[in-house]
Amino acid sequence: MRAGEITLETTVCELEVSIKNADGLHMRPAMQFVDIANQYPCDIVVSNNETRVDGKSIMQMSMLAATYGTKLKIRAKGMDAQKAVQALRELVEEKHFDEPTPEERKKNQY
Repeated sequence: MRAGEITLETTVCELEVSIKNADGLHMRPAMQFVDIANQYPCDIVVSNNETRVDGKSIMQMSMLAATYGTKLKIRAKGMDAQKAVQALRELVEEKHFDEPTPEERKKNQY
């Protein structure tokens, strides 16, 4: 690299998550996902085996029709890509969109 040259490294981060909340990715969880995705300046693409969508668009996220157990690949490219992917993984797999899993729902019925 010569003095005065500017280079931009593009960070790409990708991981797979499983939908664990009982009702899947309906509009409220999809909006939570989009809200978090929009907090980061990177591009975010979400895909299942058939469809690839913009993770920052509620209309496109709803096209995934992701039910309980669906595996989604989250791919972020650009600044803060790793932070974005980790925040989205936490929402999906740890917080379960603040909704019960099927096991939690069944336990609460009794």
